[in-house]
Amino acid sequence: MIVGVSGSPRKGATHHVLSLALKMLEERGFEIAIFSAHDSRIELCRHCDFCRKSKRCVHEDDMIKLYELLEASKGVILATPVHNGGVSAHMKAMLERTRALLFRNPEALAGKPGMGIAVGGDRNGGQDLALLEINAFFTMNRMIPVSGGSFGANLGAAFWSRDTLEGVRNDGEGMRSLEMTVKRFAEWVEKSERIRKSF
Repeated sequence: MIVGVSGSPRKGATHHVLSLALKMLEERGFEIAIFSAHDSRIELCRHCDFCRKSKRCVHEDDMIKLYELLEASKGVILATPVHNGGVSAHMKAMLERTRALLFRNPEALAGKPGMGIAVGGDRNGGQDLALLEINAFFTMNRMIPVSGGSFGANLGAAFWSRDTLEGVRNDGEGMRSLEMTVKRFAEWVEKSERIRKSF
């Protein structure tokens, strides 16, 4: 199963682009699931170390469902709107809260491919910085960061929304970056599955 996570507080451009990516993967034969911040209750991480001792989070909210999805996934897509030049507060909270999952199961994300999507209202509003933060999360958790490659999707899929859903739909370069990244991501999911089955 491929899990797509939207870090947007609204069901708008970011959710739309993530849905397109998941549809492309579904058409390739992958099972998909989506988790969205806009209809979930996500508390902030207190960094209280309750999870270190108890192997569960002090908060009992919708992250419990996300933990289950992440653990069952074969690959993960993190999609965020760009807020103040980086990932959204909702995405940041979800990334920080994965500590509870990883204290319980340090192998929960290891070896799984991950791809990032960033949607900014300005052409150069921080999409690259948001994607770098997402890729850093993948790296720190021993995942495989996947981009679309040089000449269009160096760090992942990046969109210029002009603060509208229509802007995203009309962003041809953004769509090209998404198609490039989804293609490589699908290849890596299949490759990582073959490697896991060989052991």
